[in-house]
Amino acid sequence: MIVRKFLFTAALAAFACPAAAAAAVTVLGSSSARMCYLNAENGVHTSPASLDDCNVALATEGLTETDRVATHVNRGILQLRLGRLDAAVADFDAAIARDPDQAEAYLNKGMAALRQEGGWEQALALFDTALAKQTSRPELAFYGRAVANEMGGRVKAAYLDYRQASVLAPKWSEPKTELARFTVRQP
Repeated sequence: MIVRKFLFTAALAAFACPAAAAAAVTVLGSSSARMCYLNAENGVHTSPASLDDCNVALATEGLTETDRVATHVNRGILQLRLGRLDAAVADFDAAIARDPDQAEAYLNKGMAALRQEGGWEQALALFDTALAKQTSRPELAFYGRAVANEMGGRVKAAYLDYRQASVLAPKWSEPKTELARFTVRQP
């Protein structure tokens, strides 16, 4: 059990930040909202100063509703990377309130839920919603759902979701690494 928990914790740590960065929502143009998107998409280095462009965009720019929703998602991603779970969830909730069909908000909120004590059940529902709303990164939703399933002791469901993530993103190594931990027995 200790080995499994260690491996699972390592998987969650590897999953939470890179995946969030990959689920950013595009904003076009040369504005603070665009810089916020680029900061969220970059994923290499996040500092509290990375939030400045997002804050300026939301406070002072005449954003379209789509860009406002995207900026909330992107700021939430940055908050998540900084370990500010409550602020991240607040941004994802703001995006969902403005656009209940914004799949990336559900996907990233699911990632935040995985980091919260006992959040795996909520994460499952959020990943399911992201998939139903056709997230642009279904492999991340399946991977996140696999992590949540494993947290809940649903080993077979976890295996199937890791496998689906691997099929959808064959060059992404994390699902393959997780699949290597499983032993499949024929009945």
